Amino acid sequence: MVQRLLLAALAAAPLAAVAGPGGPTSSPDTTGAAPTPGLTQTTARSADGLPWYRPRHAVVQTGGGLGMVAAGVGYSLRDRLDLDILVGYVPKKYAGSTLSLASAKLLYSPWTLPVGEKWSVKPLSVGVYFSYTHGTLNDEEPNQYSRGYYWFSTDTRVGPLLGSRLSYALPPTTTGRKRNLSGYYELGTNDLYLISYVQNTKGLSPADILTLSLGVKVDF
Repeated sequence: MVQRLLLAALAAAPLAAVAGPGGPTSSPDTTGAAPTPGLTQTTARSADGLPWYRPRHAVVQTGGGLGMVAAGVGYSLRDRLDLDILVGYVPKKYAGSTLSLASAKLLYSPWTLPVGEKWSVKPLSVGVYFSYTHGTLNDEEPNQYSRGYYWFSTDTRVGPLLGSRLSYALPPTTTGRKRNLSGYYELGTNDLYLISYVQNTKGLSPADILTLSLGVKVDF
């Protein structure tokens, strides 16, 4: 009899542990309380408290080989490194065909100099860009030219950028994050222009292969 009681007690012990307060058979939460952050879900956030995937600013610019008008959004890291994603447009009137461009710019600005209470200058920004153009002439007519007729890509360009930026401090966000309204210029060129210049230094000057863009950037 004693042996049977001991065996029953040993068999019931694990079941009692599982049915305890932390076990899977606990009563469902009917309090309506919000789940504790970090326990049931996590969201990666950057140093400024925003999700990493949320853009930090909007950009509008003209020129620079990225479209007569280009607009997009961007990300900033430590107020020094900017990545901008743009979509540009060139009307048929100015290009022979309607062009749409997708581009990305990566710019590094090592210094920010205050100018008065509200103004500041980033005197030097250096970086690179990549662009893809859809709608270039003849790109919808296969077999018109023999393979290799155009040895270079007619729709993809990469190149260096150099410029500077003037910023005005806007009121901060409700969370205290700083915001700026900035105007900038960028001088650039691209792979095809550089190759053309190297092959024809007597016929081309550096000014012939430079592009200029002017733009506005606002933090939000």
